Amino acid sequence: MAFADQMGFSFRAPDRRVWGVRELVAAARTHLEREYGDIWVEGEISNFRAHDSGHLYFTLKDKDSQVRAVMFRSQARLLRFRPEDGMQIILRGRVTVYEGRGELQLAAEYLEPKGAGALQVAFEQLKAKLDAEGLFDAAHKKLLPALPKCIGIVTSPQGAALRDILNILRRRHHSVNVLIYPAQVQGELAATEVSAGVKYFNRAGNVEVIIVARGGGSAEDLAAFNHEGLARVVFASKIPVISAVGHETDVTIIDFVADLRAPTPSAAAELVIRSRQEIEDQAEALRSRLARAVRYRLLMARQVLTKGAQHGTFARMMDGINRRQQKLDDLTYRLEKSQRKLIEQQRRRWERASAAVRHYDARRVLAGIRRDLAAQLTAIAHAMRTRLLQQKSRLEQSERQLKALSPVAVLERGYALVFDAAGKLVRSTTQVQPGDEISAQLSDGRVIAKVEESEN
Repeated sequence: MAFADQMGFSFRAPDRRVWGVRELVAAARTHLEREYGDIWVEGEISNFRAHDSGHLYFTLKDKDSQVRAVMFRSQARLLRFRPEDGMQIILRGRVTVYEGRGELQLAAEYLEPKGAGALQVAFEQLKAKLDAEGLFDAAHKKLLPALPKCIGIVTSPQGAALRDILNILRRRHHSVNVLIYPAQVQGELAATEVSAGVKYFNRAGNVEVIIVARGGGSAEDLAAFNHEGLARVVFASKIPVISAVGHETDVTIIDFVADLRAPTPSAAAELVIRSRQEIEDQAEALRSRLARAVRYRLLMARQVLTKGAQHGTFARMMDGINRRQQKLDDLTYRLEKSQRKLIEQQRRRWERASAAVRHYDARRVLAGIRRDLAAQLTAIAHAMRTRLLQQKSRLEQSERQLKALSPVAVLERGYALVFDAAGKLVRSTTQVQPGDEISAQLSDGRVIAKVEESEN
């Protein structure tokens, strides 16, 4: 369709087709299913998930690429084996597109196992090698200190695993000291940085136990903890090492080499130090055992003396023995009373100290929250002012550019547009003859005139 303006210019808009997203994805899906309707693909299974509906979802990958795959229930129930992460398989199916997310995926019709995947094979081989060298032997495991004064943690400072460990340590025994060595826990540099953290604590000698921690993830995410170099560093550590990598079902090489394996990072915090309540309970149990032992010894001594008093030889000593026995009973009572009083004083001292610490911690936390909120409000206000100033500057610049390019601005400078009787723009003196009627468009209106003479 041609368009024309009052200045005589015309243009034609190019033809174009605008696709809807669903329409485009559906067209791509139809094309792919037609071109790749029956193919065989070999790769390694990763991120396998069996849904309650019976469908199987997984990723098929090799060293360079990966693609999502799905096997629906009607085909999955015909499988003679259960797919697992790390399994190398050959898949038969078709290429399609999942329209909900616009993602390329394979719709599997048939799966054929082809041995273990590369990561799993490497894991089993390294496990067998280190086991043969004796790195997993229980004889090499070091005992953990009952009440470590300082704990070293090697993990990512941004990870949830560190927050879980610190929360539990604070709850169980708030007076324990913690040193954190920041390290990547995923990627090519993870094994090197975690090894550096273990070596640092051994070299500095400033902790009594080390926790190597990371949250859960896929086999690829945890691959750094299956590194041979890291395993040997953990084994060579003079300080006891606790492995707290992944979830309870995740198994890595350093789990076998470490002195203790914790199912989760939270469990590692519970295993590394006993709670204050457990210590108090043990102290009370020891006091009770001591009191029972004292009473038992006194009872046995009394029986011996009573038996001896029945002989005629010792009849004259009964009075003296009874007096001493009474004195012993009195001393025993006073001892028990002093013990109870001392324990009560210690309990009250603990309660006062605990209340003071809790009060101090609450005020400090609230003050930190108030500072953070004030800083955030200041940053937001500054950002809003900066944004408004930028928008105002851009608007003023656009307004100046628009005025400079406006035809009205040109006319206001004294120029005029001349049209002939037919309304066409006059660009040359050859377009008019003496006697022709013309009109001139000025900035504030139009002037009608007649040509008297034209000069070239």
